[in-house]
Amino acid sequence: MSDAYYVYIISDSIGETAEQVTRATAEQFRNFKYQLKKFPYVNNDIQIKEIIEDASKHKSLVVFTTVLGHVRQTIINECTEKNVMYIDIMMPLIGTFENFLDSKPVNEPGIIHKLDERYFRKVEAIEFAVKYDDGKDPRGVKKADIVLVGVSRTSKTPLSMYLAHKNIKVANIPLVPEVPVPDELFEVPVKKIIGLTTNPVKLNEIREERLKALGLSGGASYANFERILEELEYADGIMKRLGCPVIDVSAKAIEETAGLILEIINKY
Repeated sequence: MSDAYYVYIISDSIGETAEQVTRATAEQFRNFKYQLKKFPYVNNDIQIKEIIEDASKHKSLVVFTTVLGHVRQTIINECTEKNVMYIDIMMPLIGTFENFLDSKPVNEPGIIHKLDERYFRKVEAIEFAVKYDDGKDPRGVKKADIVLVGVSRTSKTPLSMYLAHKNIKVANIPLVPEVPVPDELFEVPVKKIIGLTTNPVKLNEIREERLKALGLSGGASYANFERILEELEYADGIMKRLGCPVIDVSAKAIEETAGLILEIINKY
């Protein structure tokens, strides 16, 4: 029998949890040299018997994570029979949670990676919102779950990012009288489009504050009241052409407006 140490990772999923815990623990022991063998997606007795048989030929520790009762019991039985040390990472913690919550676990392998998938979908939605923000690339409206349209400072970007954190891909298009509306916008199903408008007085205040923050003159046309009225009238005309629902964001928090958007979209 070799003098080398072996650690066998057995999991009913990819085995990442057991591997990370094992490596973190091993680092606590200086000069501990070992070979790690990982066996993911183990779910039958034949696989387990072969793995434990191999482990019995070395100085081995079996580290396993499984929520499948029959897999767990077979690993324990085989390790006991072959005199191989083992540690069950999941069950002590699951048992504690079961007592704490007075509830039964679902015992579903790989469930954490489904959560990871949701995380990556969120990241993808955030990247989408950034890429197709403020009409940077109008082709994005065809790929979006929701398209927001409105004049500048009607919360299009904050809403896009807020909804992105709910795994929703949002593109937004600014409506400016001098800039033609992209053709792609009229090719999007109206059920995906939400118009945003606001009170002109409120918009004037917001834009003046924005100019101050940028160190610019309050006399710029951007905050000119007549200009604002012109923009809102133009945007109103575009929204009527699109036939999309319109939300007045004047006195609404981002969360409230986002809730209304989802409510409207979910009606379709």
